[in-house]
Amino acid sequence: MSSLNEDLELEKNLELRVHPRESETVSIQIPKDTLDSLKKVAAQRDMPLEALLKFYIGKSLRQDISQLFANQVLDSTAKVLARYHHSEDEVAKILQEIRLESK
Repeated sequence: MSSLNEDLELEKNLELRVHPRESETVSIQIPKDTLDSLKKVAAQRDMPLEALLKFYIGKSLRQDISQLFANQVLDSTAKVLARYHHSEDEVAKILQEIRLESK
């Protein structure tokens, strides 16, 4: 086990590196009741409203990009299968099985 002094020394050597990305200001209309709810959640999480909005956008964006990639893989799989299987029903069944397995 490490001692307290070793743990403190390790913490001193840790450095957070943030790589700022170019950004652009965007103005959006948000219903007041939704904005009030967002402010409450931000306060509960002890974070600024802007950070919470960025968090929500980033999380949803990653999910959508992941789904787009999965759809591209399935489309490519369908094209390859169609070259080797002449039955559209058989290809559809294989793709359906892949979709079920990946959930």
